[in-house]
Amino acid sequence: MSKKKLLFTEVFEQAKRESDKTSKNGLAMYLKVHLETFKLFLDEKTFSRYYDSFITGIKNETNPDPDTLDKLSQYIGYKNFAEFSTTFVKREEDANKTTVKISVDHDEESLTEKLSKIIINITNEQHFKMPEFIKKNGLGILEMTLLLIFVTGGVVFPKTKNNSQSSESSFSLSFLGKSDQDKKYMYWDGERYIATDSGSLGPQVEVIPMDKEDFLYLKKINRPDTLTVNNALHKVWYDKSNNEVEFFTSFGRNPENGKTLKEATEYIIETYGGE
Repeated sequence: MSKKKLLFTEVFEQAKRESDKTSKNGLAMYLKVHLETFKLFLDEKTFSRYYDSFITGIKNETNPDPDTLDKLSQYIGYKNFAEFSTTFVKREEDANKTTVKISVDHDEESLTEKLSKIIINITNEQHFKMPEFIKKNGLGILEMTLLLIFVTGGVVFPKTKNNSQSSESSFSLSFLGKSDQDKKYMYWDGERYIATDSGSLGPQVEVIPMDKEDFLYLKKINRPDTLTVNNALHKVWYDKSNNEVEFFTSFGRNPENGKTLKEATEYIIETYGGE
């Protein structure tokens, strides 16, 4: 699937979730109106053509201009189309696979520099396809041996942080037989949802059925002083209760009181965010 097709697929899927509309014309009209807040001014006929081109495939793929691709990427939470193309991983709910992430600190010399950000998708089959750049650049025998042992043996190195919040651990790898998203339940810990297999963790903890969207994307922003109009507009939501404002990273409901979250406006961000 091309990156453009993948982008439009995610855009229309998000529009479905937000608007509860399913028809092409309904989604096109919703996107036409809603994306004006992102300074993207396209009529509903253009979005209908994009739907026919990238979703149903009844027309040849059109060629949206770079600004349109950037604005659509911002709509689903990315800085621009370049960032979407390099970081987005398609959520395949029906696919049985595990994501392995490897991160290497800038000062680490034990692995090649290009191993700094690898995502390897492994299916239930007993083999996986080696990333192309590893084929071209190669790994040392020791590094490759360790990588294969970690992947096939199910070794888990928990990710840690040193005193500097901006730096990651020098080496971290997670390989889990069952991902948190596959667990049946989750509970709110005051900052984000935590997955669990237990339907009851005691009367002090409210356990609810797993909602993958909320589990992945809904988190409380505990540092509202870092929010500005430039970095938060159209990207954060809020709840105002008892004259206090709390910010969140996704739309939905406040897990602590059930109130529907509202998209943060410039006024809200400037008044309750910032230093």
